[in-house]
Amino acid sequence: MSPQWISVIGTSFFCFSFKYLGQSVPASWLSHPRIQRINTYIPIVLLTGLVTVQSFTEKTKLIIDHRAAGIAVAFTALLLKLPFPIVVISAAVTSALVYRYA
Repeated sequence: MSPQWISVIGTSFFCFSFKYLGQSVPASWLSHPRIQRINTYIPIVLLTGLVTVQSFTEKTKLIIDHRAAGIAVAFTALLLKLPFPIVVISAAVTSALVYRYA
């Protein structure tokens, strides 16, 4: 058996095990108020990490380019409590303009 197949089978086993263990957690543990508060922040943290990695890195280097301008505009639009489509469009337009003219 090749190393690739061993890694695929091993990864599949671990994914199934984690999913099974997640389903086996008692509901009383998940209904604890502290766990509920933590669970509300998990998607926010994951999305923030994804945006940060995609915006400020290129392979193994830290970079600041046109995407930083788009994020700054999006952050400002969010602080002004603008509607989400406006936030996304303004960030995209800013990033595109900086990319085009820089």
